[in-house]
Amino acid sequence: MKKDLLGIKQLNEEEILNILTTASSFKDVLQRDIKKVPALRGKTVVNLFFEPSTRTRTSFELAEKRLSTDVLNFSIPTSSVVKGESLLDTVKTMQSYGADYIVIRHQCSGVPHRLSRFVKGSVINAGDGINEHPTQALLDAFTIKEKKGEIKGLNIAIIGDIVHSRVARSNTLCLLKLGANIRYIAPATLLPNYIPQEIKTFYNIDEGIKDADVIMALRVQKERMDKAFFPSEREYFKLYGLTPDRLQKADSQAIVMHPGPMNRGIEISSDVADSNQSVILDQVTNGIAVRMAVLYLFGGNDNG
Repeated sequence: MKKDLLGIKQLNEEEILNILTTASSFKDVLQRDIKKVPALRGKTVVNLFFEPSTRTRTSFELAEKRLSTDVLNFSIPTSSVVKGESLLDTVKTMQSYGADYIVIRHQCSGVPHRLSRFVKGSVINAGDGINEHPTQALLDAFTIKEKKGEIKGLNIAIIGDIVHSRVARSNTLCLLKLGANIRYIAPATLLPNYIPQEIKTFYNIDEGIKDADVIMALRVQKERMDKAFFPSEREYFKLYGLTPDRLQKADSQAIVMHPGPMNRGIEISSDVADSNQSVILDQVTNGIAVRMAVLYLFGGNDNG
């Protein structure tokens, strides 16, 4: 495998499937009484999160500890960043401490790519701006494969704030490479300017959700909006919220996904989020196994 995981764009189908297969083995480990292996004992991981995160950060930290690494969580408010230190100088300092991995989430697109040019250790992208979130796409693909058996040929509907979503971008790249049929469902204001021709676009959720095998609801990212993209949250839920009535229009065995955190009553109703068709908590669990696989496989020359 490559030294760095910067995005799904850099991976081919074989590499993606290798990650998913490795994650399956690590999920078996997580179901044991002793949920730990010495696979990366002696390695050091630095978690650099410049944006708020609950699931991704916790998942990475658990994955790192399950692999027996030494973990350093970098706290932005108490660091020299607030004194004006550059990101590159911060990362070089961490590397001087012997960091083998830099796991980074940053509000600016492209930051992990830039850092990878200067860092000897592995750089893992935990989300960069509105660009990519590769490990989320991988854990989503793992969950779909686990629940559906195969991804090729499935009809997957992605609903909501697609233009601001790095999750949508990475999932689109990943699932297309694995042979899925992708549908975008959103108001015109929340769709990107460029949409690959193989993706079907729907402005009406009732039409777009019909016969879908997988439904992925996206969070409305108000923090990235500098203008009004829709009249109101009530209006958005009325037109694009995932409700039990709308779910009935999908395939009867359809699964419901959400990358979290959820805005209940905006993009998804509680009845759907907590239903038997929801695999949202499975996504959280699978995130640990997938991130263990990523750390193991992208560990430089030792495991690559």
